[in-house]
Amino acid sequence: MRISLRASLLPLAVALAATMPLSAGQSPQSAPRVNGPTDPTGTFSILGFDPATGEIGAAVHSRVFSVGNGVLWAEAGLGAVATQAIVDVSYGPKSMELLKQGMAPKDIIAKVLADDPDPGYRGQKWQKAGRQFAVMNAKGEFAAHTGPEATPWAGDKQGKYCTAQGNILAGEAVVQNMVDAFEKSALDANGRPNHISYRLQAALEAGDAAGGDTRGKQSAAMIVVKKDGGVWLHNDVVLRLQVDDNPEPIKELRRLVDLAARQRPRR
Repeated sequence: MRISLRASLLPLAVALAATMPLSAGQSPQSAPRVNGPTDPTGTFSILGFDPATGEIGAAVHSRVFSVGNGVLWAEAGLGAVATQAIVDVSYGPKSMELLKQGMAPKDIIAKVLADDPDPGYRGQKWQKAGRQFAVMNAKGEFAAHTGPEATPWAGDKQGKYCTAQGNILAGEAVVQNMVDAFEKSALDANGRPNHISYRLQAALEAGDAAGGDTRGKQSAAMIVVKKDGGVWLHNDVVLRLQVDDNPEPIKELRRLVDLAARQRPRR
């Protein structure tokens, strides 16, 4: 089963927001922000792997509405992808298809970039050189790419079983702290293995504490997959969580991670 958090509803959301009247006492400046399709998607994300369980996960935060739509891709037994910055959402399904063919993450990065015709977006410059994405396979092997024209600060850092990447960030410490938090949170305070969702959550919290997206906060998402690892029968989705519009999206995501843990049997 292929799971994607996609941007299919975003154009509708933008259109509705543009036509809906403001509520009483609400100025255009105070109205909830809905990002347009060509707004830069300043984002920090992480792909992670748990070798003890075989679970693959991804998490993301940004100062855009519903960042999970179009950034995170994952499939049990294959891997995960994050595509962001001057984003071409097709990088997600293209990378997943190449994972299915057994291609190594570093080769997927090279091929997807080479095949990008760089068409722009509706006549506007949406340059290939600004793309950022990362790929992880089912073995926990990964590769990441940050284009030279991604909005600064932009870059990526890697750990043993994770890769963190971001753009429009406070600085390099954001992604470095994410990697450190993921690596250091393998065990909980009692010395028991932490579920990968808590490690991904720790990474987002560490990135946020380091300054995160310089524009602020709005949305976050997380996905974890494993063959038959979810609740109910034949469910490859261990969890799929999305906070679309919240002044403290990472805190709200923590609440959802805690709720998800209650329905998951302890290992």
